[in-house]
Amino acid sequence: MPKKSMETLTESMFYVLLAFTRGPLCGTDASELIEKVSEGRVCIGPATLYTLLAKFEKEKYIKEISVEGRRRTYEITEKGLKACQSELERLYLCIKDAQAMGLRRTCDEER
Repeated sequence: MPKKSMETLTESMFYVLLAFTRGPLCGTDASELIEKVSEGRVCIGPATLYTLLAKFEKEKYIKEISVEGRRRTYEITEKGLKACQSELERLYLCIKDAQAMGLRRTCDEER
């Protein structure tokens, strides 16, 4: 059975929604927050970011709350927060399954 669009979030999608759990942001602020929180591991370029913002707004995961010139500020909706929490739960279950099968993080082995 094919998956529904937005049923599982990509890493970029997850981080963008995660950024908005901190409060209202414009796209540039969200991108900078993601790069900071991930310690540079996740960098979302403008094309990806604005594609995701449009998709999330269409799906009602975020809503635009202000426009100042070209700067648009968004906030997460209840639906978006539920999607982010659902993805977080899915990721936790993936880790739990990997651990149940004996897989451990390499940094855990170095301690």
